[in-house]
Amino acid sequence: MPLVAAAVCPHPPLIVPELAGAAAPELDELRAACDAAVAGLLAAEPEVIVLVGCGPETTRFNPADHGSLRQYGLDRYVRLWKVNCAGGERLPLSLTVGAWLVGRSRTELPRLARSVAADASPAQCVELGAALGTQAEPRTALLVAGDGSACRGPKSPGYDDPRAEAYDDGVARALADADAEALLDLDPALSAQLGAAGRAPWQVLAGAVRATGGDWRGELRHYSAPYGVAYFVSSWVPAVADGGPR
Repeated sequence: MPLVAAAVCPHPPLIVPELAGAAAPELDELRAACDAAVAGLLAAEPEVIVLVGCGPETTRFNPADHGSLRQYGLDRYVRLWKVNCAGGERLPLSLTVGAWLVGRSRTELPRLARSVAADASPAQCVELGAALGTQAEPRTALLVAGDGSACRGPKSPGYDDPRAEAYDDGVARALADADAEALLDLDPALSAQLGAAGRAPWQVLAGAVRATGGDWRGELRHYSAPYGVAYFVSSWVPAVADGGPR
């Protein structure tokens, strides 16, 4: 089984304490949940960590590519993986924050990254996920970066939408239950209207799990919408690796 574990984390720039400033403590619980999710990936003893997040297009990145937080007020580069080769400033925000989260663990494991276009169809997401989930080797852990709706209240980035809470609650249930089919049922049009940047990456995860096969167990570590945007943290592992089927 090449896919040994998966985790879902959000990618708000403010999760980086130096960016949040005085507001940093407000996201302490979110950071702790993300740290626990990354630790869960490492506990599965993968040989490589693959980051998946939303971007302008579906593409792959070189191990030395990096992202920048300058446009958010912090002059810092975040490298995908420390290697002695040339890379470019190519990572979108989702993968930049994902790389930052993995870097906090101080793991020396190799890191790869794939972006999926925000408007990718569910079928395209499944295809990308299947390519990740059917590799014969190495043992792979997925870190999937994606936010929920951005319409949770009048001060949210997308203003208030009465459909947003029910949408996010459904995502939370799917992540808690490791329900790949429920994630694949998320409507791309509604997701776009609600500003849910995680829709396509979550469906890549669903495609990877479906291709890997077997029963999976989910744990929802965090669910909140502190700034009008829904944040989820979840861990998925094969059920046989956790004492048998649920």
